[in-house]
Amino acid sequence: MKTKINLTLAVFLLSALTTMAQNLKSFTLEDLIPGGNNYFNCSIKNLYDVQWWGDRCIVPDAEEIKAVNPRNGKENLLFTVGEANRDFAAYTAVKLPRVFNLYGTTFPDPDRPIAVIRFPEYVVYYNFEFRHVDHVIALGKGAANIDLAPGGGAAAYTVGDCLYVSRTAKAADIRSLSPEFANPATAPQDHDLVYGQAVHRNEFGIMKGTFWSPKGNRLAYYRMNQSMVTDYPQVNIETRIATMEPDKYPMAGMTSHKVTVGVYDLATGKSVDLEAGDPTDRYFTNVSWSPDEQKVYVIELNRDQNYAQLVRYDAATGHREAVIYEEMHPKYVEPQQPLTFLPWDDSKFIYQSQRDGYNHLYLFDLDTPVTPEVKQADGGGTCKETVKVTPLTEGEWLVQSILGFNEKKKEVYIASTEVSPMQTNVYAVNVKNGQRRAIGNSEGVHAARLSASGNYLIDNYSTPDVPRRIDLIATAGNKVTKTLFTADDPWKGFNVPEIETGTIKAADGETDLYYRLIKPVNFDPAKKYPAIIYVYGGPHAQMLQNNFRYAARGWDIYMAQLGYVMLTIDNRGSSNRGLAFENCTFRQLGTEEMKDQMKGVELLKSLSYVDADRLGVHGWSFGGFMTTNLMLTHPDVFKVAVAGGPVIDWKYYEVMYGERYMDTPEANPEGYKNADLKQKAGNLKGRLELIIGGNDPTCVPQHTLSFIRACIDAGTHPDLFIYPGQGHNMVGRDRVHLHEHITRYFEDHLK
Repeated sequence: MKTKINLTLAVFLLSALTTMAQNLKSFTLEDLIPGGNNYFNCSIKNLYDVQWWGDRCIVPDAEEIKAVNPRNGKENLLFTVGEANRDFAAYTAVKLPRVFNLYGTTFPDPDRPIAVIRFPEYVVYYNFEFRHVDHVIALGKGAANIDLAPGGGAAAYTVGDCLYVSRTAKAADIRSLSPEFANPATAPQDHDLVYGQAVHRNEFGIMKGTFWSPKGNRLAYYRMNQSMVTDYPQVNIETRIATMEPDKYPMAGMTSHKVTVGVYDLATGKSVDLEAGDPTDRYFTNVSWSPDEQKVYVIELNRDQNYAQLVRYDAATGHREAVIYEEMHPKYVEPQQPLTFLPWDDSKFIYQSQRDGYNHLYLFDLDTPVTPEVKQADGGGTCKETVKVTPLTEGEWLVQSILGFNEKKKEVYIASTEVSPMQTNVYAVNVKNGQRRAIGNSEGVHAARLSASGNYLIDNYSTPDVPRRIDLIATAGNKVTKTLFTADDPWKGFNVPEIETGTIKAADGETDLYYRLIKPVNFDPAKKYPAIIYVYGGPHAQMLQNNFRYAARGWDIYMAQLGYVMLTIDNRGSSNRGLAFENCTFRQLGTEEMKDQMKGVELLKSLSYVDADRLGVHGWSFGGFMTTNLMLTHPDVFKVAVAGGPVIDWKYYEVMYGERYMDTPEANPEGYKNADLKQKAGNLKGRLELIIGGNDPTCVPQHTLSFIRACIDAGTHPDLFIYPGQGHNMVGRDRVHLHEHITRYFEDHLK
């Protein structure tokens, strides 16, 4: 009798669950892909532009801006959009535009009630306490790369390839720092000379080209001469007869550009160049200032990128004063962060390095010189110090960023992977003894902003079960003083597949690799499902994190809804696992990474519900390279593949990235040959489609077109789809179309 009752209950529960699943909504690509009509509604909501004004938390919205007291959570209104417009209308020096919303407003001075509101042609400094415009800085038409000086006294910006500095509301007062092109109307558009923009193709952590001194009295800036760099012939098909719009693209082993660093003095109106010597085959990165604005620090690398020097220059004369530190590695050195001086001691700064195998903090004491000697570093390289250097952090985890300081407690706040390589958590580090204490909870991925004093933290975080939560935290007691925002699950009401994570051993038999497995919606373990590996696998990327739903991509969720098992693995060579984990791929890109991805294939084949005869692979950029390589190297394993924007031949890729990981084609011919996928074109058995943007400036179309030619010569038949006019990644509605197209390819050939 009891058995009969239990069986009846089981049938009832199964029926109830089936009914619930039937009532849940199904996703469309319009829900899951950026550019989709319903993507915003299915995205995790956020509070944008939350920031600090001193120790007051600012929460802007369209109509008003409030300040939150982090001690007690109380709010007070600072000003409204109506009040700003009234006060702007009273300003008579220039006619200011109307303010339509207050998003993007910033509060740069912790001690003054100044809000900065930007327009295309003006930067307005608004005193919201006394309700008047403090001052206005004019921008040139078409201004880009706008960089405001600390203290609000000037703005640097670019128009085209030219750099300008403005200090007043009068356009006539704008000064050009591009003497060859003082008049933007007559400046050539050949991109031979580029001022004030990111150089070295945004490698080495370079994301901008201007660097204000701490008080805003001087500006360091890049000047890049690309006249010696070969043009890559991109084509504009929008004209009646297609026209050439070439990119400057230095390929691995070819002539590269030359960069110099200038320093502009606002008081004198004059510029000097840093006396760095011949810039040929050298990289200049992580430009930093001394607190007194008298010195400029630059990290300089050779073209092989295995030798870095930290060099100090006199800001007034440009004179090269001293080499403070040198670091060497048999593979590569990769500085990513500028110096950070201690706010309470101008003679000490923090330098970030992977010298022990993980990115950590090192305290440099300029007042304590030492006899230079070459020292072995635990990460496989050597270093040479001219001043006393003390490690502040250490261990088999890495520092991801410096968030700021608490001057009274002599603490520096960091984001790190100490809890897990799949997480970002916040710690306070005592600068005197290196002791650490955790700030915020120990779960998930945290993006934090520290207040001016270091007493409070805006903690924006996500966990596998929490879409987003934003807390104000008192750093002293690690106590949440107010929750500013809690996001709802945007996929509530949808039939979401089961997501699991775990680890497998890498091909070396020792290293743990993290994987994410997404099972089909309404999963039935008795069925046999096709499976797709989504792969990236390259440096500076991580596909899995302990944030909401383990960073599962929208397309992966959609494919699980269509009945596919989706697997992603962060192989050796990817980020956040330390130097040895990443640089094991040196001079042989694709080799170790593929071995690890094939361990993922072994995992799939071990699952009773996976059909081993229906395996697919998809990836973009480096993932496109991996996808094509896997398909051609293991033609009897993968039935279908879609490779987006792939690298096919590393000789066609750019200098900085390509030579860091592969050396030059002349120095490493065997490595380049092994990674040249044209050599494997005859191996193709299954269905392979390549998709590219017609004007891709990153993985130029030559990669894919040369591969198609090689396949024709070999008698194999890949498919090709091109998005005319698009770059490396599809944007807008084209992105939705892209994922529709990828989906159809797998549905047609793998299902």
